[in-house]
Amino acid sequence: MANDNFVERHNGPRQHETEEMLKTIGVASVDELINQVVPEDIRLKEPLGLEKEISEYEFAQKVKQIASKNKLFRSFIGMGYYPTYTPAVIQRNIFENPSWYTSYTPYQAEISQGRLEALLNFQTVVLSLTGMEISNCSLLDEATAAAEAMTMMLGARSRASVKAGKNVLFVDEDIFPQTLDVIKLRSTPRNIEVVVGKFEEIELTDRMFGAIVQYPTASGKLKDYSAFAARCHEKEILVTAACDILSLTLVKAPAEWGADIAVGSTQRFGVPMGFGGPHAGYMATKDEYKRNMPGRIIGVSVDRLGKQSLRLALQTREQHIKREKATSNICTAQALLASMAGMFAVYHGPEGIRRIALHAHNSACTANKGLAALGYKQRNASFFDTLEVEVADAKKIQALALAKEINFFYPCDKTVRMSFDEVTTEAEIKAILDIFAAAAGKKNEASTEIGSTICFDKQFERTSAILTEKVFSKYQSETEMMRYIKKLERKDISLTHSMISLGSCTMKLNAAAEMLPLSFPEFAALHPFVPADQAEGYYELLKDLEKDLAIITGFAATSLQPNSGAAGEYSGLMVIRQHHINNGQGHRNVAIIPASAHGTNPASASMAGMEVVVVACDDKGNINIDDLRDKANQHRDNLSCLMVTYPSTHGVFEKRIREMVDIIHEAGGQVYMDGANMNAQVGLTNPGFIGADVCHLNLHKTFAIPHGGGGPGVGPICVAKHLAQFLPSHSMIKTGGDKPINSVAAAPFGSASVVPITYGYIKMLGAEGLKKVTEMAILNANYLSKKLEKHYSTLYTGETGRVGHECIIDVQQFKREYGVDATDIAKRLMDFGFHAPTLSFPVHETLMVEPTESESVQEIDRFVEAMITIKNECEEIKAGIADADDNVLKMAPHTAEEACGNEWNHKYDRMKAAYPLEWIKENKFWPACSRVDNGYGDRNLVCTCASIESYL
Repeated sequence: MANDNFVERHNGPRQHETEEMLKTIGVASVDELINQVVPEDIRLKEPLGLEKEISEYEFAQKVKQIASKNKLFRSFIGMGYYPTYTPAVIQRNIFENPSWYTSYTPYQAEISQGRLEALLNFQTVVLSLTGMEISNCSLLDEATAAAEAMTMMLGARSRASVKAGKNVLFVDEDIFPQTLDVIKLRSTPRNIEVVVGKFEEIELTDRMFGAIVQYPTASGKLKDYSAFAARCHEKEILVTAACDILSLTLVKAPAEWGADIAVGSTQRFGVPMGFGGPHAGYMATKDEYKRNMPGRIIGVSVDRLGKQSLRLALQTREQHIKREKATSNICTAQALLASMAGMFAVYHGPEGIRRIALHAHNSACTANKGLAALGYKQRNASFFDTLEVEVADAKKIQALALAKEINFFYPCDKTVRMSFDEVTTEAEIKAILDIFAAAAGKKNEASTEIGSTICFDKQFERTSAILTEKVFSKYQSETEMMRYIKKLERKDISLTHSMISLGSCTMKLNAAAEMLPLSFPEFAALHPFVPADQAEGYYELLKDLEKDLAIITGFAATSLQPNSGAAGEYSGLMVIRQHHINNGQGHRNVAIIPASAHGTNPASASMAGMEVVVVACDDKGNINIDDLRDKANQHRDNLSCLMVTYPSTHGVFEKRIREMVDIIHEAGGQVYMDGANMNAQVGLTNPGFIGADVCHLNLHKTFAIPHGGGGPGVGPICVAKHLAQFLPSHSMIKTGGDKPINSVAAAPFGSASVVPITYGYIKMLGAEGLKKVTEMAILNANYLSKKLEKHYSTLYTGETGRVGHECIIDVQQFKREYGVDATDIAKRLMDFGFHAPTLSFPVHETLMVEPTESESVQEIDRFVEAMITIKNECEEIKAGIADADDNVLKMAPHTAEEACGNEWNHKYDRMKAAYPLEWIKENKFWPACSRVDNGYGDRNLVCTCASIESYL
């Protein structure tokens, strides 16, 4: 039966419904519609060369078989990744719960209060443990957070320091190598000179603006940085500490010894290693640097009724809004993982988190005593959880360890490093001591009892309290924790409720069959630096996915390392930069970018050291070819690339795309194609066939990885043959090309543990299914546009009057005509149970809608009916039937508390406010708060949960 095919489960419209939809649009077939939408000269002539699609059952068997090839040895490798236990109540109710993983970034605060609170908890944890004053709600990983700190310190220089040309960053040599790799790559296009050495010996110069140290160090030592920080501050040098967050429960907070910025990973707080990610990085700093800090910040504000509410604070300082003036391109957070890490702290509380840290520390202490008894020298006098042991022959230790299915880290042939963790057992410590005893020809008789006392030097001991807020003492029983998570879940709209009609941010089905493998321990529990023969399943899956993505994009090679879409943009541009350098044309540094581009495009170009030249769009929203040609000719000697989104950010397939490509190539540049809108390309055309040189893919858009409330995002890049040699490398694991750029992320394969989702999506759809998905996405968008045309105009269409996979609803005249703006419409949609479309992007006072292929015609019709009703409510204002100020749009959204209250002070009735259409009564979603006052929240910035204890 047709419905047994995965494509029929993934796509919303049924066959008999598509026929009616086509009639509404005014075409006879899907083929006719596609011919009107996609230019004929870029249409693929042959199907994609992918394997035949498989069923859900076949995929389940296949992915289990692949997972079984991974060997779950016990890893004490450390190096920024540690075994941890995800409490089942968090795994089941957040990680495996579509109400948490299918929600969008909380830009619409009134229907996002649950995840905003969870992220505020995360920020509070970070601030409590680091001792800092302001935190963001996560970054991509520890290495990129350190690189962000570098550019943040550069941006925080005084005017005198800028004038003096301070451009030297000091990095202590005992830092994780993957972090140093990312710092080095980021520093080059910024003309930052990185000096690596010992912090005790380095001569601080007047050219230095910042310093980065690891705390504890990569080798496991606890070092006193207080005198070093004081020396730095005397010379106006800011200090960043890359901190192990679990250690901060026992050792002094970085703010207490003088650090200005703290960065790191929260993976140890209940987030599986997952072969490297995704994990929530963190960044915290002093209040004086809050406007320099990249990333999203959750802040406390009030709503229209004076109720305390949460929102994204200081949004105008988000870097991608600054476009070419940005110092960062951060757009994605790691919201889902940050929520998990924050809940880990909520569930365990201060005593539990300290107990976990003590267990890791005392496991190391116990092993240290046993090793000393066997005659081994351990180099770390004071340590948290990591020992560095001198040995005669590390290879001998490694052979004995592998025989017992244990992994250590081996910095050189005379050293063994091991890191202990919250799940270490006494039996494992005995096994470790037995290995070292056998290597020394001795018998291990040491006690393996794990104590509960601190055994590092007292000068490092933390005396300040942690996690004192009430939220960290209220939910220690599983029943209470389950109810707290459910309480927050009920405050948020996700795909479990209704269509999330966001243009440019594709919110499609994240099928359960694709999601299930993420919980397999064979994928979740693997350290990213294990020997290759322990990760055969991962390598098979990753290699196969790289090949499939290359086929889909029409390119030669793929890198899965970039762990967000914006990181993919940056990576692709750095590959282009390296290509020009390799050809002796390193001076090529001009990036031509359309005025309509995503803000991350110019921000990424700026990060890659490029000069941004903006090309205009014409009245129909297309790139102005004449202006493009003029700009390309004007800058031909220095032209690096064109960044172009296709279909355009305006939702239209521009017919002259190949002409644009030819103009750039003729001028010596490369063409970077932003993959944000690949959901309209797959199976019909592709960047390689069009003539581009590199593209990134948003796996969290086109390829079914969920948005997770604002992350994870995954942004691999695919490149033409001549660029393959420059794909990013990694210092720990072989990746990339023959002449690679440095790492762009901490882990060799980025967010490896979530790519089984995309792997399953492609395998279950196959070439024909992928093509049909694209066709349905285009069908749904054109159907929605047509159904609304009598009430709202679509701002941009192609030459045949059609849109691509999304459309821009024009409400630019509503303010003048009705006194209503796009924000009012967005908020009113919440009363109908819908998330707002993309607001005022890429054109101010518009609504950008992308229904995706996964939405049924019934759901689209409900959305259309809601929009028509809102238009009628606008007409009531114009006609004087509704008050110009006190009306359902200006007051939206309406909460249950207000609608059911004893007083009702509006000039319209309660039913009109809460139940504007009959079908809403069947499944009403109540916004958790009324309209939030953004200005109040920024004027009175509060970024911890201490101030909202009253409703926690």
